[in-house]
Order: sequence, then C-alpha cells, then structure tokens
Amino acid sequence: IAWHLATILNENKEKITRVTFNEITKTAVQKAIKEPRDIDVNLVDAQQARRVLDRIVGYKMSPVLWKKVRRGLSAGRVQSVAVKLIVDRENEIENFIPEEYWNIYANLQDEEIKKEFEAHFYGKNGKKQEIHSEKEVNEILENISKAKYIVNEVKKGEKKRTPAPPFTTSTMQQEASKLLGFAPQKTMRIAQQLYEGIDIEGEGTVGLVSYIRTDSVRISDEAYEQAKEVVSKRYGEEYLREKKQYKTDSSAQDAHEAIRPTVAQRYPDSIKESLSRDQYKLYKLIWERFMASQMMPAKYATVSADIGANDYIFRATGSTLMFDGYLAVYKKNEELDDEKAMPEIQENDTVVPVTIEGNQHFTQPPARYSEALLIKTLDDIKVGRPSTLAPTIATILARNYVTKEKKLLYSTELGEIVNEILTKNFEPIINAEFTADMENTLDMVADGKMEWKQVLRDFYPLLAELLAEAEAKVENVEIQDEVTDVICEECGRNMVVKYGKYGKFLACP
Repeated sequence: IAWHLATILNENKEKITRVTFNEITKTAVQKAIKEPRDIDVNLVDAQQARRVLDRIVGYKMSPVLWKKVRRGLSAGRVQSVAVKLIVDRENEIENFIPEEYWNIYANLQDEEIKKEFEAHFYGKNGKKQEIHSEKEVNEILENISKAKYIVNEVKKGEKKRTPAPPFTTSTMQQEASKLLGFAPQKTMRIAQQLYEGIDIEGEGTVGLVSYIRTDSVRISDEAYEQAKEVVSKRYGEEYLREKKQYKTDSSAQDAHEAIRPTVAQRYPDSIKESLSRDQYKLYKLIWERFMASQMMPAKYATVSADIGANDYIFRATGSTLMFDGYLAVYKKNEELDDEKAMPEIQENDTVVPVTIEGNQHFTQPPARYSEALLIKTLDDIKVGRPSTLAPTIATILARNYVTKEKKLLYSTELGEIVNEILTKNFEPIINAEFTADMENTLDMVADGKMEWKQVLRDFYPLLAELLAEAEAKVENVEIQDEVTDVICEECGRNMVVKYGKYGKFLACP
C-alpha cells in the first residue's frame, strides 16, 4: 500500500517512509512513528509476484473448467491443493478395509485396600501379543480362569507436560474451531475486531491483541515482562519459568510476533462487560494460551505395573498430577485424560480379578478433515500463507467442491470431477510439493535473493504447455442439476438447485 501511494503521489520515493507496528497500543504506535523505515522494495516485489502468479493460475485454468464442466467454477494455486486433500481422504475412506482386533480388559482389586483399577492384556512370556479373533480371546481366558494374579514389576517415574507456544494465525484458527466451534472465517473476523480496537469502559478504544496474521511464535521482552508480573501475582513465583522463546519454523516469514494480549494485565473477566460473547471467548483463549506458554510444565507421578497370570501379562498404568503448572490457566480436554490414579501396589502383591472381558474392535479409516485439521495440514505442508487459509476454505465451500456436515468436510461430485480434471492435466502445478516450493521461492524474492519477474518467466512456459494439452484432451462433462420438490410458480415444473456467487439457490429448470 505504501509503495502504491508513493507511486500515485509521484513523490520522491526516498522521502516516503513506512511505519510498522504489530500491536495497536499507545507505546507501540509512538515507537513506530519515531522509527520509520524505508519502503522495502523486496517485500513489494514478493507480494506482486504472488498476486500475479495466483491470477495467472486462476485466470488461465478456470476457463478450462468453464468450457468443460460449467461456468462459475474456479481453480487456484492453494484451493486446488485443499480440494485434492479432501478428495484423496474420501477415496482412502472408501477403499479402507477394516481389520478385526480384540482387547482384554481386567478390573482388578488390591487384596488389602480393596480399591479397583483397570489393566489391559499385554502379552505372553514378557512379549507383546496382538489378538485377532474371538477364538484367541477364549483360549487366553480359559488359560487364566484359575490363575493367581501376582504383581511382577512396578515402575514409578515422573513425566512433564509442557505448554504449547502462543498462537500463530493457523493454531488460533485450529483451537478456536476445536474448543469454541468457530469457523476459521468467524475466528478471523472476531480477531480483527480485537486487533483494531474495542471501546473498553474507562479506557476508551484500545487494541486488545497483537497483529493477527503471523506465522511466528516469538514474543518480545516487553510481553514477557508483562506475563511475568501477572503469573507471579496471580499464581505465584513457582509457576513462572525463565522467558521461553519457542522455536519458529525455519520456513516462517517471522515478520510479526505471536498473537498475544497487548496488555497482559487486562484480564478477560475484567473487560467482559465491554465485549460481545464471542469476542470474550476468543480474547480469553488468546490470553490463556499466551499466559500458559510462559509458565512451568505440569508434573505427573506415573506408575506402571505388570501383573502375571500364569504365563500371561496384564499391564496397568496410572498418573497423578503433582504440580499443575501451566494447567492452572490453560486446561483443555486432552490434559484431563492424563489423570488416572492407581492404588499403591508393591511387587509380589496378589490382586484379585473382579471382571475380565474381551472386546472386539475394528481398525478405523482415517478421519475426515474438519476445518481445523485441514488448516493444520495445509500449514504443515507449507501450502498458503496464514492469512489465506480461512478464505481458501470459504471459497471451496462456496463453489460447492466441498460440503460441511457436523463440522466435517466431504467432497461433492462436482469437487471430485474438478479435482480429477486438474490432477490429470495440471498435476505439476497443483501438487503440494510444487505449491510449497513456490512459497519458498517467493520468500527468496522477499529476501532480495531472486528477481520477481524471473519467477514468472520460469513458471509461465510450464503452465502454457499444460493448458494447450488440457484444451485438446479434456472432454466435456455434464453434471445433472439436483431436482427438488419445490414447484416453479411460473411453469409448474420441479425447481433445481443451482450454484452462484453467493452459494446455493433454487432455479426454474
């Protein structure tokens, strides 16, 4: 924007400087204005290269879909990879062959204190054994029907659970989806409101969180000092750790800090009255995650016992929370699963079986993508930038390539047809590796190591060749409209579902 303004105003570009800040607070804005920098032409070039590249891909590949399938469809460098992931997962689920397996669970009781605990079948003669049929289960149950259950070995130890880093754009979208049920676009809309500023009673309009489009987990010294004060005051010195600077991924741009509250002392409950319900939920999540990231790990006492019954072994495990650490502020579902107390049993103790039963299971196909899992996957394979992932998912839903049912994403017939055309004819461009490599190339432009027009010169001949082949090879595909039971008042025929710019609508056939 600064570069465009300088160009339009036709000023001497050296005179126009750029002010940058990643949190809207008085100190951050004043500091930024005191230290303006020159317009970074490398960043301008990288952005132009990205924009032109995405437009070339979209504007050249989409008309192939219009001619061969129907108008209104689109292809894109990142969206086509997202659709491919969902279609591939659907195929994996369809072709999955479940395999039978069994578990044997024993409810055992300590002879002295009569406290029950659960153990699962581990194996025979010290070796792990898998059970694949009911016949094997019955054989084991018969062999141990009159057995004495003796504790062979007890191992005690400690384990730590360390807090997660503060949020990046991607992890914020994932957690808000998982814990608050927010769609990625909703998360970004609310986060933008928190960043731009909310009218807080007694303070006026203030930005509550730092910049929300970031792939970095880094935090400033100032942020740590704030966290230090809050943790010491609220939870006690023993909860505070030395400043934890989490390792940002090497492929990240790292232009901005992690997402955090601009003022850690602004507790969620103290400003709840000034926020909408959703703003409060998201601010609380960001605040808690940031606080937890600078707190001590949680510590558990663990115990594992091997119990012999003839030649067979059952194993029981348990853990008890000794020190809650960061869980004092950020305790989510998976942390709750960790606690499972066991009675104090010693080696050579005899325990008594209360119930023993075999349970049949079948291996499960891979899970369908939720929006959170799709964002995580795209982020992991380095496809797209943090700010592009939520709009990408919104686009593939709007185009009807994908539908969402009970928070899970399913590919549609249209999505599968489009994916097949693109995969067969443009595979070198829409595969994840190429897209991730292109992100690296654009980062090189941003670092001044590559000329932006050269990126396009290198890319275009490949696309032109694939387009020419696709024009010749791809056959027209006709997709029947979905017929509804709604009658058209003009002609009396059943109306059909069509898809337009704003999603589904009913139309006369």
